[in-house]
Amino acid sequence: MLKIENLKKSYGSKEVLHGIDLEVQDGEIFGFIGHNGAGKTTTIKAVVGIITYEKGKITIDGIDNKEKPLECKKIMAYIPDNPDLYPNLTGLQYLNFIGNVYKVEKHALVSRIEHLANEFEIYGNLADTIGSYSHGMKQKLAIISALIHEPKLLILDEPFVGLDPKASFKLKELMKQLCAKGSSIFFSTHVLEVAEKLCDKIAIIKDGRIVVSGNTSELIEDQSLEEIFLGL
Repeated sequence: MLKIENLKKSYGSKEVLHGIDLEVQDGEIFGFIGHNGAGKTTTIKAVVGIITYEKGKITIDGIDNKEKPLECKKIMAYIPDNPDLYPNLTGLQYLNFIGNVYKVEKHALVSRIEHLANEFEIYGNLADTIGSYSHGMKQKLAIISALIHEPKLLILDEPFVGLDPKASFKLKELMKQLCAKGSSIFFSTHVLEVAEKLCDKIAIIKDGRIVVSGNTSELIEDQSLEEIFLGL
């Protein structure tokens, strides 16, 4: 579903990604871990097309994200670590706007909005403007907006930040359900316990290089992910 080959990115004379290689298969939850400044967000922004890159190749469902960026964006969804929403829109207006952008059929859109908003317990707040929402409510709204078109690839940058325990649990369940339908998820996180329990595969990035990558069960064996990470 997602393949990153020899990805290199520089800011001026400083190279920050030194040949990243990753592959996320259909139906997988792939965790991307690293210290602040290791290159996680830069990699993610290159995948979703926010920034360009000098060398390498990124394909999404077999589509080159440089040659056909719009085709890639049609089948994926992205939630940044700090979602920038439209404060003057109501929650419902925003979700309808996103649904229309992705051309979700009207009946399906109404049903999904109702279902997901109830799951995250913000259905009663959809008539309120986003500017009145707390940080956690904005995060929930962003998550709902990413799920309503049932993307083939869901990319999340620190998705659990700002969520209460109940919402975090619900997000994990919805991630599993999405992948059970054949979609894939690639997400960065600092919550190592979540990554250890949730992810099929994990990669650890350090100073712009992948230093550990593989199946979660094979990597951790008799260690915790925290012990592996701190050992690096």
